[in-house]
Amino acid sequence: MLTCKEQVARSSDYLDGQLSFRERLMVRHHLMFCRNCRRFIRQMRLMQATLRALPEPPVEGVEALAERLAEQRRKDSPP
Repeated sequence: MLTCKEQVARSSDYLDGQLSFRERLMVRHHLMFCRNCRRFIRQMRLMQATLRALPEPPVEGVEALAERLAEQRRKDSPP
């Protein structure tokens, strides 16, 4: 059986579906017996759902970012 530390280390991969069949079974076995790790996984799922619900930030091109930084630098530099 996994320790809680090993479980936490695999949590992201477990939630993302990136574990092998054997590893998933080990994680699920641990979760059956460990209330604290079940709570941790529920919190991780809630966090993932919250992050997915956030609006996407606008994507800026490198050129636009460079221009904005240059403009800010011009404003901040003494005459």
